[in-house]
Amino acid sequence: MIPDERVIVGFNGHDDAAVVRLNDGKLLVQTVDFFTPIVDDPYQFGQIAAANSLSDIYAMGAKPLFALNIVGFPINDLPNEILTTILQGGADKAKEAGIPTVGGHSVDDKEPKYGLVITGEVEEQNLVKNDGAKPGDILVVTKPIGTGIIATAIKKGLAKNDIIHTAVESMSALNDLASKIIVELGVRTATDVSGFGLLGHLSEICKASKVTAEINYNMLPLLPGTLKLANDGIIPGGTKRNLSYAESFTQFHEDRTEIEKLITSDAQTSGGLLISISPEKSESFLQLFNKQSSIKAQKIGKITEHREKTIFVT
Repeated sequence: MIPDERVIVGFNGHDDAAVVRLNDGKLLVQTVDFFTPIVDDPYQFGQIAAANSLSDIYAMGAKPLFALNIVGFPINDLPNEILTTILQGGADKAKEAGIPTVGGHSVDDKEPKYGLVITGEVEEQNLVKNDGAKPGDILVVTKPIGTGIIATAIKKGLAKNDIIHTAVESMSALNDLASKIIVELGVRTATDVSGFGLLGHLSEICKASKVTAEINYNMLPLLPGTLKLANDGIIPGGTKRNLSYAESFTQFHEDRTEIEKLITSDAQTSGGLLISISPEKSESFLQLFNKQSSIKAQKIGKITEHREKTIFVT
């Protein structure tokens, strides 16, 4: 990366989006994300992809300003109506976030792909990063885990409708409320839980903050059906790769099963925010968030002084 004094957050950090200082002193925040369909319904796919793209902006404590579409679509193999429906889902989710979709770019591709470039802004004093976790902090997650396992079950036709409905509801939900509350409380450390799984994204906080984390597996919120599907062998390849990587910096209690280890590493789509927050503020956050959200946030562990392993799962 070419050095530039305007770049506040770039390649060198562990954060969720790029941050650049503008001439007026404000900070511009930008991110891009896209992926292949994880549900069968094209409208739901568009909603989930948009919520996922917006999540990085919210994880930085920023407010989104506008969106650009990124589309890959097999124009000669699938009806254009499917693409229109995907884009409508994304546009409606962007509208829910209070921003316009102002254009984008598409290519002919063998497999559908969709996502957004999101541009946002934040005052420097409100910027949320990964490097501020302190010993004694409480770890809070704002959405349940299991979307990777459930999405794999959907692809295999093995997920029941009620399980799909709950997972789609979670993945489609914006992280705007959590972002708003942490900014109001003056919290400065958070990330979103996505493709690298809970342990992967938690390790980024720990490494950037030079601390260790302790997770209580029994406190982890799981989407309905996650454990049964995992026990039935429905494990995505990305989750297996995540665990293989996480085992290099994580110490699991001897009672943790292989399935439980995989769940802690499950590759998420449009997961919640993972927040490192003081004990006093954690109570305020949980009260404010859970009063307003149908999806409940939950404490899952704590931050300690740096030790030999980055994460301990009890």
